[in-house]
Amino acid sequence: AGRWRALIFTAVLVAGAIVAAWLAPRKYEASILVSVVTQGPEGSQMGGAVGTVMSQFSGLASLAGLSTANTRRAETIAVLQSRALTEDYVRQNDLLPILYARLWDPALKRWKVGNPRRIPNLWTANQYIKHHVRTVTDDAKTGLVTLSITWTDPVVAADWANGFVAATNDYLRAQAIAETDRNIAYLEDQASRTDEVGARQAIYSILQDQIDKAMLARGTEQYALKVLDPAVPPYDPSSPKPVMWTLLALFTGLLLSLFAAFVKVAWRSA
Repeated sequence: AGRWRALIFTAVLVAGAIVAAWLAPRKYEASILVSVVTQGPEGSQMGGAVGTVMSQFSGLASLAGLSTANTRRAETIAVLQSRALTEDYVRQNDLLPILYARLWDPALKRWKVGNPRRIPNLWTANQYIKHHVRTVTDDAKTGLVTLSITWTDPVVAADWANGFVAATNDYLRAQAIAETDRNIAYLEDQASRTDEVGARQAIYSILQDQIDKAMLARGTEQYALKVLDPAVPPYDPSSPKPVMWTLLALFTGLLLSLFAAFVKVAWRSA
């Protein structure tokens, strides 16, 4: 009787694992491959007397140089997975009801939970996406970056993957335009305050750099991230793997049966 109970118990465990594997919600992984744009307009070469005159004006020296390629690359990847960008994307696309569909009543268009502390917000959405939805992989050998989105709907997964990259480009492009506009206004003001030929030459040289940067930002859609292979809806789910889990469940059941038989024999021998 004991042996039959053990076999029945093992069979129930195996059957439960198999059913769970086949009934578990499918998740799909959509990926987009991009390269980080680190090239910008070349700054003018200033030195000698012009550089000396320029250094006399507060704030001009900081505008003369461009960020290094490594710095710009690190900043771009950081923005791609940043809290600010994620929260903006969730808010603009109204993703909270999708991310937390079990807590949302689509008919009444309100949350099912009564406790305000349990209502999802942008902070919880960022944490959920960071740990369960989005993965960013930076290949050190090729320098290419892959952003992957894992979700229950393959079309949504591909849309979000492409959307995060587009949002990153929009965010950094708008940031660059605002920065260069401020710099241009500052430089024009400084130029109007001096009659010294060398200083005005230095200022106008930096001003041209800022104008070039502004034109580049306004005219380039893929300003920070160049899409090499856009995300498309995947056909096969990434998880779970029903066949693999079925084989694993059967193998585990066999091991449990052998273990139970071994324990029973050892107990009788003792």
